[in-house]
Parts: sequence; C-alpha cells; structure tokens
Amino acid sequence: MSKDAAKGTASTKKQDSKKAASKVSRYFRELKSEIKKVVWPDRKQIVNNTLVVLAAIIIASIFIGGFDILLGGLVTLVL
Repeated sequence: MSKDAAKGTASTKKQDSKKAASKVSRYFRELKSEIKKVVWPDRKQIVNNTLVVLAAIIIASIFIGGFDILLGGLVTLVL
C-alpha cells in the first residue's frame, strides 16, 4: 500500500467520523425540538387516568376471580 493510499484511507475515516458525529448531533437537536412539541398532561389528568386504570384492574380481577371460582367448583363436581 502506498503512502498516498494510506493518507486517503485516513482522511476517509476522518470524514466518516465527522459525518457520524454530525448525524448524532442532528439527532439530539431534532429530539429536543420534538420533546418541546409534546403536550404533557397536568396533575388532574394524571390522577383521573390513574383512577380509571385502577378501576379497570379491580373490575377485571373480580371478573377473573369469579370465573376461577366458578370453574373450580365445576371441576370439583366433575371429579
């Protein structure tokens, strides 16, 4: 390999490194601008959504528990 080819390879690696750094910095700039566009919920919305989720969990657990008890009773009768 000649010296010119080695220099060309080294400069190509530097350019690739600069391009990669440029892409990373652009990514974070765009990320910052997108985060600014997000509409964050206020405290009242968070509390309301949390209560809805907890209610749904309680209802689902009662339904699944009742179904389990029913099927357990049926299995006991069959056996």
